[in-house]
Amino acid sequence: QVQLVESGGGLVQPGGSLRLSCAASGSIASMYAMRWNRQATGKQREWLAIITSDGSTNYVDSVKGRFTISRDNSKNTVYLQMNSLKPEDTAVYYCDAQAQRYGPHYWGQGTQVTVSS
Repeated sequence: QVQLVESGGGLVQPGGSLRLSCAASGSIASMYAMRWNRQATGKQREWLAIITSDGSTNYVDSVKGRFTISRDNSKNTVYLQMNSLKPEDTAVYYCDAQAQRYGPHYWGQGTQVTVSS
């Protein structure tokens, strides 16, 4: 069973930056994909970013140019660098791991990000 632990959330002012971390219990190099997602209070979970085993990345339009997903295979950790944060970015941020295309997703418990003055 893959275990994922998110960290790095907190309170930040609009325009500020945060870097979230997702530490995995095993190798992420063998994973088909790692993703970042978020869920605001009262809203559906929203996919944000993906990085695949070949290093390809993609993002939802609302965070393109502001957020960057990356990984450090030696640390079995995936990161989400978030810049130019907006109040509407306030949410619980989750990572998920997918070992095979069309296979199951494994989720972390999330880390709260609050963007407010």
